[in-house]
Amino acid sequence: MRQQLTQLTFTAAALTGATALILGSPSVQALESKTVAINFAGQVGDAAFACGETYRVGTTNVAVTPQDFRFYISQVALVDAAGNEVPLVLRQDGKWQHQDVTLIDFEDKSGACGNGTAETNSQVIGSVPAGDYAGLKFTLGIPFGLNHIDSTLAPSPLNLTSLWWNWNAGYKFARADLMPVMEMSQLKQHGGGSHGGGDAMGKAQPFNIHLGSVGCQMDRTAAPVACKIPNRVVVMMDDFDPETDVVVADLAALLSSTDLTAENQEGTPVGCMSSPSDRDCAGIMETLGLPFNDQPVAAQSFFTKMK
Repeated sequence: MRQQLTQLTFTAAALTGATALILGSPSVQALESKTVAINFAGQVGDAAFACGETYRVGTTNVAVTPQDFRFYISQVALVDAAGNEVPLVLRQDGKWQHQDVTLIDFEDKSGACGNGTAETNSQVIGSVPAGDYAGLKFTLGIPFGLNHIDSTLAPSPLNLTSLWWNWNAGYKFARADLMPVMEMSQLKQHGGGSHGGGDAMGKAQPFNIHLGSVGCQMDRTAAPVACKIPNRVVVMMDDFDPETDVVVADLAALLSSTDLTAENQEGTPVGCMSSPSDRDCAGIMETLGLPFNDQPVAAQSFFTKMK
Protein backbone atom coordinates (compact mmCIF):
# COMPACT_ATOMS: atom_id res chain seq x y z
CA MET A 1 0.00 0.00 0.00
CA ARG A 2 2.82 2.39 0.93
CA GLN A 3 4.54 1.59 -2.38
CA GLN A 4 1.35 2.43 -4.30
CA LEU A 5 1.00 5.78 -2.49
CA THR A 6 4.63 6.59 -3.26
CA GLN A 7 4.09 5.82 -6.93
CA LEU A 8 0.92 7.99 -7.01
CA THR A 9 2.76 10.88 -5.35
CA PHE A 10 5.61 10.59 -7.83
CA THR A 11 3.17 10.47 -10.76
CA ALA A 12 1.28 13.59 -9.53
CA ALA A 13 4.53 15.46 -9.08
CA ALA A 14 5.67 14.46 -12.55
CA LEU A 15 2.38 15.63 -14.07
CA THR A 16 2.59 18.93 -12.21
CA GLY A 17 6.12 19.48 -13.48
CA ALA A 18 5.13 18.56 -17.03
CA THR A 19 2.16 20.92 -16.89
CA ALA A 20 4.39 23.75 -15.71
CA LEU A 21 6.80 23.06 -18.55
CA ILE A 22 3.97 23.07 -21.09
CA LEU A 23 2.40 26.28 -19.77
CA GLY A 24 5.80 27.91 -19.70
CA SER A 25 6.67 26.95 -23.24
CA PRO A 26 6.95 29.69 -25.89
CA SER A 27 4.08 28.19 -27.94
CA VAL A 28 1.63 28.56 -25.06
CA GLN A 29 2.92 31.97 -24.04
CA ALA A 30 2.32 33.13 -27.60
CA LEU A 31 -1.38 32.33 -27.10
CA GLU A 32 -1.61 34.81 -24.23
CA SER A 33 -3.14 38.13 -25.23
CA LYS A 34 -3.55 41.59 -23.79
CA THR A 35 -6.22 44.22 -24.21
CA VAL A 36 -5.13 47.41 -25.93
CA ALA A 37 -6.92 50.74 -26.23
CA ILE A 38 -5.73 53.10 -28.99
CA ASN A 39 -6.75 56.60 -27.93
CA PHE A 40 -7.71 59.33 -30.41
CA ALA A 41 -8.11 63.06 -29.75
CA GLY A 42 -9.84 65.70 -31.85
CA GLN A 43 -7.87 68.91 -32.15
CA VAL A 44 -8.04 72.17 -34.07
CA GLY A 45 -4.45 73.37 -33.97
CA ASP A 46 -3.46 73.69 -30.31
CA ALA A 47 -7.06 73.64 -29.08
CA ALA A 48 -9.18 70.61 -28.25
CA PHE A 49 -12.15 70.05 -30.54
CA ALA A 50 -15.57 70.87 -29.11
CA CYS A 51 -18.94 71.61 -30.64
CA GLY A 52 -19.99 75.20 -29.98
CA GLU A 53 -16.45 76.57 -30.00
CA THR A 54 -14.96 78.93 -32.60
CA TYR A 55 -11.64 78.22 -34.34
CA ARG A 56 -9.53 79.86 -37.03
CA VAL A 57 -8.56 77.60 -39.90
CA GLY A 58 -7.41 77.57 -43.50
CA THR A 59 -5.00 79.71 -45.45
CA THR A 60 -7.04 82.85 -44.69
CA ASN A 61 -7.44 82.10 -40.97
CA VAL A 62 -11.23 82.27 -41.16
CA ALA A 63 -13.34 81.83 -38.01
CA VAL A 64 -15.56 78.73 -38.04
CA THR A 65 -17.69 76.68 -35.67
CA PRO A 66 -17.92 72.90 -36.16
CA GLN A 67 -21.10 71.07 -37.15
CA ASP A 68 -19.66 67.53 -37.32
CA PHE A 69 -16.42 65.57 -36.81
CA ARG A 70 -16.52 61.77 -37.21
CA PHE A 71 -14.56 59.13 -39.10
CA TYR A 72 -14.19 55.38 -39.51
CA ILE A 73 -10.92 53.60 -38.65
CA SER A 74 -10.20 50.05 -39.83
CA GLN A 75 -7.48 47.41 -40.15
CA VAL A 76 -5.65 48.51 -37.00
CA ALA A 77 -2.37 46.73 -36.31
CA LEU A 78 0.51 47.10 -33.89
CA VAL A 79 4.03 46.71 -35.26
CA ASP A 80 6.59 44.71 -33.29
CA ALA A 81 10.32 45.36 -33.08
CA ALA A 82 10.97 43.11 -36.08
CA GLY A 83 8.55 45.10 -38.24
CA ASN A 84 5.78 42.51 -38.19
CA GLU A 85 2.24 43.91 -38.33
CA VAL A 86 0.02 42.23 -35.74
CA PRO A 87 -3.72 42.89 -36.29
CA LEU A 88 -5.72 44.20 -33.37
CA VAL A 89 -8.70 41.88 -32.82
CA LEU A 90 -11.46 44.37 -32.05
CA ARG A 91 -13.89 44.00 -29.20
CA GLN A 92 -17.30 43.49 -30.81
CA ASP A 93 -19.25 45.90 -28.61
CA GLY A 94 -22.34 46.16 -30.81
CA LYS A 95 -22.09 49.95 -30.87
CA TRP A 96 -18.79 51.51 -31.91
CA GLN A 97 -16.99 48.50 -33.39
CA HIS A 98 -17.97 45.91 -35.97
CA GLN A 99 -15.58 43.33 -37.44
CA ASP A 100 -12.39 45.41 -37.97
CA VAL A 101 -14.10 48.84 -38.19
CA THR A 102 -14.40 51.47 -35.45
CA LEU A 103 -16.29 54.77 -35.53
CA ILE A 104 -14.40 57.64 -33.89
CA ASP A 105 -16.94 60.33 -32.98
CA PHE A 106 -15.88 63.65 -31.47
CA GLU A 107 -19.14 65.60 -31.90
CA ASP A 108 -21.72 65.44 -29.08
CA LYS A 109 -24.86 66.93 -30.72
CA SER A 110 -24.38 70.22 -28.82
CA GLY A 111 -23.97 73.68 -30.33
CA ALA A 112 -24.24 73.50 -34.11
CA CYS A 113 -23.62 69.72 -34.14
CA GLY A 114 -27.32 68.87 -34.26
CA ASN A 115 -26.86 66.28 -36.99
CA GLY A 116 -24.88 63.93 -34.77
CA THR A 117 -25.31 61.91 -31.60
CA ALA A 118 -24.97 62.82 -27.93
CA GLU A 119 -22.57 59.95 -27.22
CA THR A 120 -18.94 60.12 -28.31
CA ASN A 121 -16.14 57.62 -28.84
CA SER A 122 -12.41 58.22 -28.96
CA GLN A 123 -10.97 54.70 -28.61
CA VAL A 124 -10.24 51.62 -30.66
CA ILE A 125 -10.29 48.65 -28.26
CA GLY A 126 -9.05 45.17 -29.01
CA SER A 127 -6.52 42.50 -28.16
CA VAL A 128 -3.13 41.38 -29.47
CA PRO A 129 -0.69 38.66 -28.39
CA ALA A 130 1.32 39.72 -25.37
CA GLY A 131 4.62 41.31 -26.34
CA ASP A 132 6.45 44.53 -27.05
CA TYR A 133 5.31 46.76 -29.89
CA ALA A 134 7.03 49.70 -31.50
CA GLY A 135 4.55 51.11 -34.01
CA LEU A 136 0.95 51.56 -35.13
CA LYS A 137 -0.77 51.14 -38.48
CA PHE A 138 -4.39 51.86 -39.39
CA THR A 139 -6.60 52.91 -42.27
CA LEU A 140 -8.91 55.90 -42.44
CA GLY A 141 -11.86 54.33 -44.23
CA ILE A 142 -13.95 51.17 -44.49
CA PRO A 143 -12.76 48.02 -46.33
CA PHE A 144 -14.44 47.42 -49.69
CA GLY A 145 -16.28 44.34 -48.43
CA LEU A 146 -18.18 46.38 -45.84
CA ASN A 147 -18.29 49.71 -47.64
CA HIS A 148 -21.19 48.83 -49.93
CA ILE A 149 -23.50 46.80 -47.68
CA ASP A 150 -27.11 47.85 -47.08
CA SER A 151 -26.85 50.52 -44.39
CA THR A 152 -30.52 50.07 -43.42
CA LEU A 153 -29.75 46.50 -42.36
CA ALA A 154 -26.19 47.04 -41.13
CA PRO A 155 -25.18 46.73 -37.47
CA SER A 156 -23.92 49.69 -35.48
CA PRO A 157 -21.78 51.72 -36.19
CA LEU A 158 -22.49 51.14 -39.89
CA ASN A 159 -26.18 52.05 -39.56
CA LEU A 160 -25.84 55.84 -39.44
CA THR A 161 -27.61 57.48 -42.38
CA SER A 162 -25.65 60.68 -41.77
CA LEU A 163 -22.48 58.77 -42.73
CA TRP A 164 -23.94 57.14 -45.84
CA TRP A 165 -23.97 58.30 -49.47
CA ASN A 166 -27.18 57.15 -51.16
CA TRP A 167 -25.94 58.35 -54.55
CA ASN A 168 -22.69 56.43 -54.19
CA ALA A 169 -23.96 53.32 -52.34
CA GLY A 170 -21.11 53.64 -49.86
CA TYR A 171 -20.04 55.25 -46.62
CA LYS A 172 -18.52 58.60 -45.82
CA PHE A 173 -15.21 57.52 -44.32
CA ALA A 174 -14.87 60.89 -42.65
CA ARG A 175 -17.22 63.80 -42.12
CA ALA A 176 -16.12 67.24 -40.91
CA ASP A 177 -18.59 70.09 -41.41
CA LEU A 178 -17.72 73.68 -40.56
CA MET A 179 -19.77 76.87 -40.57
CA PRO A 180 -18.03 80.26 -40.99
CA VAL A 181 -18.73 82.66 -38.12
CA MET A 182 -19.56 86.26 -39.05
CA GLU A 183 -17.49 88.55 -36.82
CA MET A 184 -18.22 92.08 -35.66
CA SER A 185 -15.91 93.70 -38.23
CA GLN A 186 -17.72 91.84 -40.98
CA LEU A 187 -21.10 92.82 -39.59
CA LYS A 188 -20.09 96.50 -39.73
CA GLN A 189 -18.98 96.09 -43.35
CA HIS A 190 -22.46 94.80 -44.11
CA GLY A 191 -24.23 97.73 -42.51
CA GLY A 192 -24.08 96.86 -38.80
CA GLY A 193 -27.42 96.53 -37.02
CA SER A 194 -29.55 93.43 -36.87
CA HIS A 195 -30.86 93.71 -40.43
CA GLY A 196 -27.41 94.07 -41.97
CA GLY A 197 -26.00 91.35 -39.72
CA GLY A 198 -28.81 88.96 -40.60
CA ASP A 199 -28.26 89.57 -44.32
CA ALA A 200 -24.53 88.96 -43.93
CA MET A 201 -25.07 85.74 -41.99
CA GLY A 202 -27.49 84.58 -44.65
CA LYS A 203 -24.67 84.65 -47.20
CA ALA A 204 -22.35 82.44 -45.15
CA GLN A 205 -21.91 78.93 -46.56
CA PRO A 206 -20.68 75.87 -44.68
CA PHE A 207 -17.53 74.07 -45.75
CA ASN A 208 -18.23 70.34 -45.65
CA ILE A 209 -15.58 67.64 -45.96
CA HIS A 210 -17.00 64.21 -46.84
CA LEU A 211 -14.36 61.64 -47.68
CA GLY A 212 -15.28 58.39 -49.39
CA SER A 213 -14.67 56.15 -52.39
CA VAL A 214 -15.81 57.60 -55.73
CA GLY A 215 -15.94 56.39 -59.30
CA CYS A 216 -17.63 53.18 -58.16
CA GLN A 217 -18.95 50.84 -60.86
CA MET A 218 -22.55 50.07 -60.03
CA ASP A 219 -26.08 49.75 -61.35
CA ARG A 220 -29.53 50.05 -59.82
CA THR A 221 -29.78 46.41 -58.75
CA ALA A 222 -26.31 45.51 -57.49
CA ALA A 223 -23.63 46.84 -55.19
CA PRO A 224 -20.45 48.27 -56.74
CA VAL A 225 -17.88 45.75 -57.89
CA ALA A 226 -14.98 48.25 -57.86
CA CYS A 227 -14.22 51.90 -57.20
CA LYS A 228 -11.83 53.82 -59.42
CA ILE A 229 -10.77 56.15 -56.59
CA PRO A 230 -10.81 54.31 -53.22
CA ASN A 231 -9.71 57.32 -51.09
CA ARG A 232 -8.57 55.20 -48.14
CA VAL A 233 -5.71 56.69 -46.12
CA VAL A 234 -3.14 54.26 -44.69
CA VAL A 235 -1.39 55.74 -41.66
CA MET A 236 1.88 54.50 -40.15
CA MET A 237 3.28 55.76 -36.85
CA ASP A 238 6.72 54.74 -35.62
CA ASP A 239 7.69 54.58 -31.98
CA PHE A 240 4.07 54.38 -30.86
CA ASP A 241 3.25 53.17 -27.35
CA PRO A 242 -0.51 52.46 -26.99
CA GLU A 243 -0.28 52.83 -23.23
CA THR A 244 0.96 56.43 -23.34
CA ASP A 245 0.58 57.83 -26.88
CA VAL A 246 -2.51 59.37 -28.47
CA VAL A 247 -3.44 59.69 -32.15
CA VAL A 248 -4.39 63.31 -32.85
CA ALA A 249 -6.80 64.15 -35.67
CA ASP A 250 -6.23 67.86 -36.37
CA LEU A 251 -8.83 69.79 -38.38
CA ALA A 252 -6.51 72.79 -38.65
CA ALA A 253 -3.88 70.58 -40.30
CA LEU A 254 -6.51 69.06 -42.59
CA LEU A 255 -7.47 72.56 -43.78
CA SER A 256 -3.97 74.05 -43.81
CA SER A 257 -3.88 74.20 -47.64
CA THR A 258 -7.50 75.30 -48.15
CA ASP A 259 -9.00 78.78 -48.49
CA LEU A 260 -12.47 78.58 -46.94
CA THR A 261 -13.31 82.09 -48.14
CA ALA A 262 -12.83 81.23 -51.82
CA GLU A 263 -15.98 81.01 -53.90
CA ASN A 264 -17.19 77.43 -54.15
CA GLN A 265 -16.69 75.86 -57.55
CA GLU A 266 -19.86 76.29 -59.57
CA GLY A 267 -21.94 73.18 -60.03
CA THR A 268 -20.42 71.34 -57.06
CA PRO A 269 -21.59 70.87 -53.45
CA VAL A 270 -20.13 73.27 -50.89
CA GLY A 271 -16.76 72.09 -49.65
CA CYS A 272 -15.30 68.78 -50.76
CA MET A 273 -17.27 65.61 -51.54
CA SER A 274 -14.16 63.70 -52.76
CA SER A 275 -14.79 64.22 -56.47
CA PRO A 276 -11.69 64.59 -58.66
CA SER A 277 -13.57 67.22 -60.69
CA ASP A 278 -14.01 69.48 -57.64
CA ARG A 279 -10.97 71.75 -57.19
CA ASP A 280 -12.21 72.59 -53.67
CA CYS A 281 -10.85 69.13 -52.75
CA ALA A 282 -7.25 69.84 -53.80
CA GLY A 283 -5.99 71.04 -50.41
CA ILE A 284 -7.92 68.39 -48.48
CA MET A 285 -6.49 65.55 -50.54
CA GLU A 286 -3.01 67.02 -50.20
CA THR A 287 -3.11 66.98 -46.39
CA LEU A 288 -4.64 63.49 -46.41
CA GLY A 289 -1.79 62.25 -48.60
CA LEU A 290 -4.18 61.04 -51.31
CA PRO A 291 -3.76 61.28 -55.09
CA PHE A 292 -5.77 64.08 -56.70
CA ASN A 293 -5.57 64.45 -60.47
CA ASP A 294 -1.97 65.39 -61.35
CA GLN A 295 -1.23 66.93 -57.96
CA PRO A 296 1.96 65.57 -56.32
CA VAL A 297 1.24 63.20 -53.45
CA ALA A 298 2.71 64.23 -50.09
CA ALA A 299 2.75 62.49 -46.72
CA GLN A 300 -0.50 62.84 -44.80
CA SER A 301 -0.53 65.48 -42.04
CA PHE A 302 -4.05 65.05 -40.65
CA PHE A 303 -2.99 62.44 -38.05
CA THR A 304 -0.08 62.99 -35.67
CA LYS A 305 1.11 61.41 -32.46
CA MET A 306 0.92 63.03 -29.03
CA LYS A 307 2.61 61.64 -25.95
